[in-house]
Amino acid sequence: MVHSVLPEAMSLASTAQAGFTVIFTGDNFTRLLVGLWTSISIAGLALIIGIPLGVILGALRTLPNPVLRVVLRIYLECFRILPTLVVLFLAYYILPAEFNVQVSGPTVAVVAFGLWVSAEISDIVRGALVSVSDHQVDAGKALGMSGLQLLRYVRLPQSINLMIPATINLATRVIKTTSLLLLISVIDVVTVGQQIMESNRMSHPDAAFWVYGFIFLLYFIVCWPLSKLAQMLEHRAKERNNG
Repeated sequence: MVHSVLPEAMSLASTAQAGFTVIFTGDNFTRLLVGLWTSISIAGLALIIGIPLGVILGALRTLPNPVLRVVLRIYLECFRILPTLVVLFLAYYILPAEFNVQVSGPTVAVVAFGLWVSAEISDIVRGALVSVSDHQVDAGKALGMSGLQLLRYVRLPQSINLMIPATINLATRVIKTTSLLLLISVIDVVTVGQQIMESNRMSHPDAAFWVYGFIFLLYFIVCWPLSKLAQMLEHRAKERNNG
């Protein structure tokens, strides 16, 4: 029994050492971190663009204007129905060719993700705003508040606690979806990982397992704290409402 387990343990240790070698040989580790930073920076810029735009669109969706509501609803559904991959392909390959312009991959990614974020945020904001009690809105109207004042002093303060956890969860989705950037020639962490695997394919057949495992670890380190923060804030918001 011992003799059969020992070779397996030695083989596993040898495989782990090979994976360690692949990741930390030369500048592979640094390249992976740079690729991760590319993914995070694109996601961050998309959030910076998309969140303010989404807040505005979400507030507009609460106005009693049926035409505006329909237009903004169609905008939201377009980004919900179309896969993000299709949006990236349209923005990077098809539209530039149609209009005879050249746009870099990172720029396309920031704009495409930013528009997607704005659509999702608009629904988060709309849902949070309409969840405010009618009694509080009526009290504001009784005090002579305008629609903008109701939004600023009544709806937004009451709904902000609902928006933040959902926005953080959306941020983690955006970060994870940046794994599609390799399809539009952006050197992100997945692209770097594939380059490392290709260069070590012959010498280390198990390179894919270790490289993808390390990429998973990097995404986990970035996204897990955000997910836990969203859960904590959501729990606090429920306790505040119940209290």
